[in-house]
Amino acid sequence: MIGQVVHPYNLQKALEQVIANKGSAGIDGMKTTELTEYLRENKLHILQTVKQGKYRPQAILGVEIPKANGKSRLLGIPTVTDRLLQQAVSQVVMPKFENGFSAYSYGFRPNRNARQAVGKALEYIHEGYSFIVDIDLKTFFDEVDHCLLLNLLYQKVKCQITLQLIRKWLRAPILINGKLEKRRKGVPQGSPISPLLSNILLNELDKELTRRKLRFVRYADDFSVYTRRRSDATATMGAISKYLKTKLKLAVNREKSGVRKPVQFTILGFGFVPTYIKGEKGKYQLVVSEKAWKSLKMRVKTITAKTKPMSFDERVAKINEIQRGWLNYFRGTSIHGKLRDLDGWLRNRLRYCIWTDWKKPERKRKNLIRLGVDQDHAYAWSRTRKGGWAVAQSPILNSTITLKRLQNRGYQAMLKLYMELNPSIYEPPYTRPVRTVV
Repeated sequence: MIGQVVHPYNLQKALEQVIANKGSAGIDGMKTTELTEYLRENKLHILQTVKQGKYRPQAILGVEIPKANGKSRLLGIPTVTDRLLQQAVSQVVMPKFENGFSAYSYGFRPNRNARQAVGKALEYIHEGYSFIVDIDLKTFFDEVDHCLLLNLLYQKVKCQITLQLIRKWLRAPILINGKLEKRRKGVPQGSPISPLLSNILLNELDKELTRRKLRFVRYADDFSVYTRRRSDATATMGAISKYLKTKLKLAVNREKSGVRKPVQFTILGFGFVPTYIKGEKGKYQLVVSEKAWKSLKMRVKTITAKTKPMSFDERVAKINEIQRGWLNYFRGTSIHGKLRDLDGWLRNRLRYCIWTDWKKPERKRKNLIRLGVDQDHAYAWSRTRKGGWAVAQSPILNSTITLKRLQNRGYQAMLKLYMELNPSIYEPPYTRPVRTVV
């Protein structure tokens, strides 16, 4: 198998994938843009050490990233060289396990995505399986047992060098706040091989759920079970929690787990609300969860922070990129009102950034005059004691830094973009309620 891993075609495919994924540099500071040149000079040496089983991965860089609930998640960032080799190994190992994975596992697999998982959940609910066992795994990626995982790998991967390489990546120390820490369990969340390894381990859970003839949906470590009666859901909750603890050595987060009805349940950013259509009792439509709205707002707020060292064009380009990805993911949901409100808030954020960039009062006065404000009002507003956010929402900037002017600089309103992406949903005047179709 190691021969397949280091095959030129497989390595080239892995290189293209790592570069396309971009990502931050590891502890060596090397960026993905520098990887091609680095390989030209060091490829032979790297491949020789890999084939001989002498390759030693570098430590992982630990980075805390904020979550929507105000807490943080530890992300492990391997060096770009390790990411290349992990991607190469993943491409060879995945086909050996793919056929054995469950049809109801949708995460990080070819031709499968989160929207399919959400659609299956909605299908179960409409069939009457409206008592949902929602189980949250406590810090899953930090708790994976290495011995158990390597034993599962050995069932289909007999190449000793490949297994040793994976074990070295699992055991690589992590650098947190300048201090190296040993790792004896867990899979670094952020490495190219971690999605495959998580699927291999949790496929054992899928087998157990299938053996019990349960209806379930799993996307990586996010999974839920659907039953007709609350008593069945409660019994399933206890049995599956016990299986996870005893067989897979994974802890369940009791605070976030429980038996839910559809209106209390969210999956992969989506929530469920009743349709209230006559003759369709028990039917639900998809909505965007509050957590997903907060996450979007937090991302946009970070980009439009006045202290963020970015030009206006860079901000707009980044915002448009985030908006298009977010709207594509949540296509089909009726979110007209919230998008309109979010657009207004975002435009004020951009005006705030522009006002802050003008800095000195005299520059503010001249720019206001260029935008059509008379000299007296321009002077008064340039010397105002109001804060920047208050000025951004004031008539002076709303009437000068208009929507048309922002659009000329590349800004795209989310509502307009959403209507372009979903032409079948809206009819003039874009207020017709619709049912969600996945």
